[in-house]
Amino acid sequence: MANAVNESLEAISGVTDKFTPILSKVVIAVLILLIGLIIGKLIGNLIRRALNEVQLDKHLRTATGFRFSLEKIISAFISYFIYFIAIVMSLNSLGLTTAILTMISAAIIVIIVVSFILAIKDFFPNFIAGIMIKSKKNFNKGDVIQIKEVRGRITSIGFLETRLLTPNKEEVIIPNSIFNKRQIILKRKVKVSVKKKK
Repeated sequence: MANAVNESLEAISGVTDKFTPILSKVVIAVLILLIGLIIGKLIGNLIRRALNEVQLDKHLRTATGFRFSLEKIISAFISYFIYFIAIVMSLNSLGLTTAILTMISAAIIVIIVVSFILAIKDFFPNFIAGIMIKSKKNFNKGDVIQIKEVRGRITSIGFLETRLLTPNKEEVIIPNSIFNKRQIILKRKVKVSVKKKK
């Protein structure tokens, strides 16, 4: 009986000896991940406040006219970069770095390829339709058109999109490929010239 108890105790201690290093690695990996997430969030907020102090977005708007927030983009990029480093360090402590990084790289490549295909899917039809609109000159800037339920005066015709100003003074952006798919009602102003009698 004593031998059976001793053998079972030795088996349990052997199992715990095997699990202790794995458990400690998991705890260290989780701690590295949590610390990295906290540091990434703090540094991202600090950089955003610093860029807000120098009014980067305001200077960008006045210089270029762009309306997106560069402060948000820079701070988010730095935060995500720190998160990525924390994830790599925690995976490294588990000994899974190469396998996981290969999977992450493959996922990033797939996302980039899918995004590129989706961007091209809209770009080429709009670009070809823009060339056709400019070459045929079925309508010009200043003409009033109605396409489906949208009616307005054309303010600009680009290679990818056409802009309309509605009677309510709202600007509507229509992708050029829509003009190939929908019926357009065109209302041009006709100039009437009156000849004076001598």
